[in-house]
Amino acid sequence: MKERSVTHATFTIERRYPTRPQRVFGAFSDPAKKRRWFVEDEGAVLEVFEMDFRVGGNERARFRAKNGMLLTNETVYRDIVPDQRIVMAYNMSVGDRRISSSQATLEFMPVAQGTDLIFTEQSAFFEGSDGRQIREAGWRELLERLAREMERQ
Repeated sequence: MKERSVTHATFTIERRYPTRPQRVFGAFSDPAKKRRWFVEDEGAVLEVFEMDFRVGGNERARFRAKNGMLLTNETVYRDIVPDQRIVMAYNMSVGDRRISSSQATLEFMPVAQGTDLIFTEQSAFFEGSDGRQIREAGWRELLERLAREMERQ
């Protein structure tokens, strides 16, 4: 039998956006906006994007990365407070192999300069997975893409 392993990690990313919390929250709650910054990427081929943004609702994204790797993200929304908080649990898979299971909390804090977004993730990474450093770097890139989405609007 193949040896199984799991590595646990927690990380937090804080990011300021120069716009009100309603606009930043809207980029997470509106399927067209989220699809643009979250899964549409130059060189990637999107196969599936479904989103039911409500407590208990699901989101599913499946796409091929530039290198041809098939990635799947399956999310369940656990708690939503409009313009203030989103709590979600999600699994990531590469091909047919689950690589991680995570719970993430997004907090949208109004400040004089706009919105402070606080993203906290608690993850279980399974054998052969990406790990905390790569996942955190991935979320930092996604939040940068979110900043570009905020500039578009």
